[in-house]
Amino acid sequence: MEFFVISLLNGVSYGLLLFMLSSGLTLIFSMMGVLNFAHAAFYMVGAYAAYALGLKIGFFPALILAPLLVGLLGALVERYGLRTVHRWGHVAELLFTFGLAYLIEELVKVVWGLASVPYRVPEVLDGPLFILYSTAFPKLRGFMMLVALLMLLAVYLMLKRTRIGLVIQAALTHPQAAEALGHNVPRVFMLVFGGGTALAGLAGVIGGVAFVTDPSMAASLGPIIFVVAVVGGMGSLAGAFLASLLIGIVQTFAIAVDWSLGGMLGVIGIVVNEQTPMYSLWKLQISQVAPVLPYLLLVLMLIFRPKGLLGTRAD
Repeated sequence: MEFFVISLLNGVSYGLLLFMLSSGLTLIFSMMGVLNFAHAAFYMVGAYAAYALGLKIGFFPALILAPLLVGLLGALVERYGLRTVHRWGHVAELLFTFGLAYLIEELVKVVWGLASVPYRVPEVLDGPLFILYSTAFPKLRGFMMLVALLMLLAVYLMLKRTRIGLVIQAALTHPQAAEALGHNVPRVFMLVFGGGTALAGLAGVIGGVAFVTDPSMAASLGPIIFVVAVVGGMGSLAGAFLASLLIGIVQTFAIAVDWSLGGMLGVIGIVVNEQTPMYSLWKLQISQVAPVLPYLLLVLMLIFRPKGLLGTRAD
């Protein structure tokens, strides 16, 4: 019971971090039709910006300022880069964001070096939040869950209950009508792109202190967020939320399980030994294949339900 509850909490906290990161990507795609390959790079910039600001003003002010700076950077990228290549179609946009991701990574290496930086947990978030049986659940993981849920609530209220949300949705579905009513549609898209990258920056502030802040952090989480976006349904925030929790929980449980397929077959009386075909495959433990599981889920989703869990289209 202890293993199940703690693993579930860890899986939910990791899943909510994935949602913080993937929500911005999903928001940008749903509003603008742009698949931003540089999204994970903005996550990395958020972590490094929070580290640099935290040395001067502390963690909590950096938690607010770093995402704003990343959002400003994203807005500038959209205004002076992405908008220029938009006329050449989606392929040009993909290539632009793909190159931008590498450019940001190299700039981070130049400024902060190749090694990880000492981005540490603030004292107020250091230590256990509670102790369940004999296992402590960290305050930082609880804080991560709280920030993710507050972010989800804020995005929902902004899109559904505010005037700017209505303008954004109108610009998405009927851009000519929105422009005829006096709304600056290009500026709306710039704000959407900046807001999406700000969410990535927020995830970087939390993820950088929870895990490690180094130049490889974008490459390690970047592929996962595209898995989340596809599994949840391209452009669906609710789908991204469900997919994030699903992937976070599955991976967390899988990492902690040392069963093998051969061992499970042995329970029902089927003996697997060295003479069994593909013996090396049967003896693999679930924990060893845990990193592959999200991509296996992606492949299965594309085969059997291309539009994703809550997506409305498969293209």
